[in-house]
Amino acid sequence: MPQGTLEVLLVCAKGLENTDFLNNMDPYVILICRSQEQKSSVASGKGTEPEWNENFVFTISDSISELTLKIMDSDAGSGDDFVGEANIPLEPLFMEGSLPPAAYNVVKDEEFRGEIRVGLTFTPEVHGERDFRGEEESYGGWKESAI
Repeated sequence: MPQGTLEVLLVCAKGLENTDFLNNMDPYVILICRSQEQKSSVASGKGTEPEWNENFVFTISDSISELTLKIMDSDAGSGDDFVGEANIPLEPLFMEGSLPPAAYNVVKDEEFRGEIRVGLTFTPEVHGERDFRGEEESYGGWKESAI
């Protein structure tokens, strides 16, 4: 499996189910990449069409096959509501290197609950590659002899 850095651009969501009955909901996203978890800011009062335009970086070091985005509604005074989630397979990203922002289905209870737009970039970690241009200088060889 590839190792390196996964950069996630969380753009926006649309068509989300509103979990607040009286007000617009305050959505945020929990991004989960295996054991790593990050949280977006809360899009206060943005309801079913929130925009974030935030970047997140994850370190990929073992067999990670997908990125999970859990959309939540921040509720003051009570527990936050689960709006839905999107699972993004990472295999196409590992092959392409970057995927422009695209819409992924948000699902809750196996039903479509809107879309979330995300862009992805993968930068592989380079192992064992050497730069041979400076080979002579690194040994302090013949260039430094005073003969």
